[in-house]
Amino acid sequence: MKILKYSVISLLIVLVLGLLIPEKIIIPVKGATSNDWNHQSFWFEPWGTSGTHKGIDIFGTKGTPVLAATSGIVLFSGELGKGGNAIAILSPKWRIHYFAHLNENIVAAGDIVNITNQIGTLGDSGNAAGKQPHVHYSILSIIPIPWLASSETQGWKKMFYLNPHEKLMSLLD
Repeated sequence: MKILKYSVISLLIVLVLGLLIPEKIIIPVKGATSNDWNHQSFWFEPWGTSGTHKGIDIFGTKGTPVLAATSGIVLFSGELGKGGNAIAILSPKWRIHYFAHLNENIVAAGDIVNITNQIGTLGDSGNAAGKQPHVHYSILSIIPIPWLASSETQGWKKMFYLNPHEKLMSLLD
């Protein structure tokens, strides 16, 4: 019983610390500005076979460095069907920053990355094959944010996603 009690206390401490650590964020494509993505594309429907676009696409030249938008630990680096070459990074605030359609991944699962470290290069892998090179960038909150949910179809899913456009624009204010 003592082990369970201490395990629960340890878990709560880790959760609280994760929420208290500040999360700095940058535009994840080297040299990109807010002119390089569509400000209205987050949560846009219909979006091909994905249904809803749960992020933004930041465009550029193939091979341009893709940077860690925040510091964290790489949870996944590999290939996914629609996402092609993709990377997921767990950051402070218990958020997963997801990068898809990369030309090349240069980090591996388990790597610790600092904000601005290069993690890959801009590409057109997955279902972006043949389209203008870009990175699909999403921010998923492991801890749901209920006030982001809406009554629209599948709106409950929105409480797990933050609008990357809003997060990045707050940097420029």
